Amino acid sequence: MVREHSESPRAAGPNRTALASIAAAVVLVALKLGTGVATGSLSLVSAGIESSGDVVAALLTFLAVRLGGRPADDDHPYGHRRAENLAALGEAAILSGGGVFIVVEAVSSLLDGGHHVAARWYVFVVIALAIAIDLSRIGISLRTARRYDSAALRSNAFHFGADLAGSLAVLGGLGLVAAGFDAGDALAALLVALVIFAAAGRLVYENARVLMDTTPAEAYAQAMTAAAAAAPGVEVQRLRVRESGGRYFADVVVGVPPAQPVLEGHQTADAIEQAVHIALPNSDVVVHIEPGGRDLSLREQILAVALGSPDVREVHDVNVYERDGGAIVALHVKFDRDVPLEVAHAAADRIEEELRALDGVSDARTHLEPIEPAARAAQDGGWSEGREQEIRDLVERLTGRPARDLRALETRSGLVVLLTAAVDAGATLRQAHTLAGAVEQAIRRDHADIAEVVVHTEPGAATGS
Repeated sequence: MVREHSESPRAAGPNRTALASIAAAVVLVALKLGTGVATGSLSLVSAGIESSGDVVAALLTFLAVRLGGRPADDDHPYGHRRAENLAALGEAAILSGGGVFIVVEAVSSLLDGGHHVAARWYVFVVIALAIAIDLSRIGISLRTARRYDSAALRSNAFHFGADLAGSLAVLGGLGLVAAGFDAGDALAALLVALVIFAAAGRLVYENARVLMDTTPAEAYAQAMTAAAAAAPGVEVQRLRVRESGGRYFADVVVGVPPAQPVLEGHQTADAIEQAVHIALPNSDVVVHIEPGGRDLSLREQILAVALGSPDVREVHDVNVYERDGGAIVALHVKFDRDVPLEVAHAAADRIEEELRALDGVSDARTHLEPIEPAARAAQDGGWSEGREQEIRDLVERLTGRPARDLRALETRSGLVVLLTAAVDAGATLRQAHTLAGAVEQAIRRDHADIAEVVVHTEPGAATGS
């Protein structure tokens, strides 16, 4: 299967800028080399050689921008933007090679006592034209690089800056020659070489850091601050940030309370992802949720230990009894109904051992239970309209309000009654729980065959209103 890559709107601007740079570099090579040979100016010939490197560098940039503008694919899930960083390193190598050549020629000229340069008026015109061209293409490259986050065009602007500095050095050297100091041309050539080496070093430093996945300090700090602010109750366990072609990729691992529902964990991940996106626009963020292990209450630590066993299906009735010498923990642990007792007992022993290792816990006891099968609606003689009415009358007598949503389910253990009781809107949770307990006890007292009563309380209007 052949993949076709069309030029994206994002790549069109950088492509045009790279092509304009190639054309400008060709013009400068012709002007500098031609004038340098005609006048015998080593500094101008050196500047021409450096500009010929610009042609190769601009071609590399053009190819890198075209490749980097391709969208991500199966082989390059992070995109192709790092081709621009590789091109920038190629430009640095070209710059360094030109600098070495210039140093060798300039030192040889100085050792030979210098050479005569015909510093005629048109030489200065050529240099002025070269400076004007350099200024224009530096400005264009920087604007386009900022707009499209292009590392290749940014490095091209540095390259052109070195070319501009070289042109200014040549102008100064030829000015010295015109004033009668023949060594000024060779000295200007050495200054051009220093500027070239400085530009090449900066290119290598900046782009090698990106290719080596060096964490961008400022972006890391922004992402960490955003993640912590988005979910104050969670623990940011790990954050990794990398940059590729002006785009950030962030991996965040956060710890949440072990008993937190999956939906709440997902909402936490969404909040962190959105916050990091705002802090680092055009970023790719992945958030991984893990059970937290730091700053947890004793009850949360107990749940984390019990639910961490792969055989456990449910934990309830967790009680902590404070005693001198350490707390005693008791909890109910549910397993699959048909699991062998040996397996459930071994899992319970491991849980108890881990609980006793917690700070402040002296002993732990577990009660083993099977998971109940799914209940079905009652269809036998155990439930009738008369029994339903009796329960409704009982609930209204105890609460002062009629029962709501009264239902019965038949299970293997017997009938399970579900109902909703209204409580004064100003009541506390403790008062509501006490009332629910009284309703449950009264129903089970009058109807001994009912296995379970589940009373849901909700706020209602004040009594007598």
